[in-house]
Amino acid sequence: MTARKDPLDRISDLSYEALAAEAQHVRARIDRFRTALGRHFVAKQSIVDLMCVGAIAQEPVLLVGPPGTAKSELVLKFKDALGLEEGDYFEYMLTRFTEPSEVIGPIDLDALRAGRYVRRHHGKLPDARVVFLDEIFKSNSAILNALLTLINERKFYQDGRPLPVKLKILFAATNEVPPHAELGALRDRFCLKVPCGPVQDTHFLELLDLGLASQVARDLGQKPWAEGHATLVDFLKAHRYLTLQLASATSGVDGAPQGDRARFFPEALLKELRRLIRTLVREEKVFVSDRKIVKLYRLLRTRAWLLHGGVVEKEDLLLLAYLGESADELERLAERVPKLLGIDAP
Repeated sequence: MTARKDPLDRISDLSYEALAAEAQHVRARIDRFRTALGRHFVAKQSIVDLMCVGAIAQEPVLLVGPPGTAKSELVLKFKDALGLEEGDYFEYMLTRFTEPSEVIGPIDLDALRAGRYVRRHHGKLPDARVVFLDEIFKSNSAILNALLTLINERKFYQDGRPLPVKLKILFAATNEVPPHAELGALRDRFCLKVPCGPVQDTHFLELLDLGLASQVARDLGQKPWAEGHATLVDFLKAHRYLTLQLASATSGVDGAPQGDRARFFPEALLKELRRLIRTLVREEKVFVSDRKIVKLYRLLRTRAWLLHGGVVEKEDLLLLAYLGESADELERLAERVPKLLGIDAP
């Protein structure tokens, strides 16, 4: 007897035509989700938007900022607002003492006695579709090695065999981005590194009012931010729809096939993207790997679809401000990228 497929996994079987028929409704639901969730934070709407873009593209998002700047709260409210089923969410705060068994699952001792190295992963990261890893750079080498495979290839090893994980959406947080060379591969997995700073200097009273309201709601067991605008199904459908769109081609005026760039990324804007990347690499010394270029294209397309419905526009290139590898670089890029684009900083 074959195992029954999880309903969420069946989304990967949907055709482009079926998804296209409801794409605008899915987009509208996610749009309501992001704007509604943003109202429960002070001056964090742009971060919520980036979290939604990352979630649709299924690219990990790293929140960077000092303690007490709502990094964890952003993820927890995002999770609550999705209305996830039990088992679909996993979170953990990592330290240098964290064991792989705490994140991936303990060794099955019965299997070990039989000569097999197998982990019992029920309730751990491999079983979750939405994951939050706090202080991700404080983990030890054993955790880091496992995370590299989990994040990039969406698999982990059981008795020497690679097995797929359910991971779809990954958020991580850190107080700082360490410069250590051994962390370079993990840093590069995060195309979007999003500064999350304090807002008390500019929004003192709003911070007091909204912060107290949020704390009271938690104490009373209420979740007013869980308004039901969108679910995990919507994000998975949006991802599948855009993936199939990226893979498709149509006939141009001359009958030649047109790929995604021809249809959704104007040539002039593509030249502007190349110019910006070269400038940031040359003048700001920002490291941009080939892998990150590909990820960035997908994120730009996703942002364009979510925020204005289709073709990439100049404003979408503001995503380049999140390519920095350190808090200092991110601060510089937040100022430099809008200037290079001739756009007012958000």
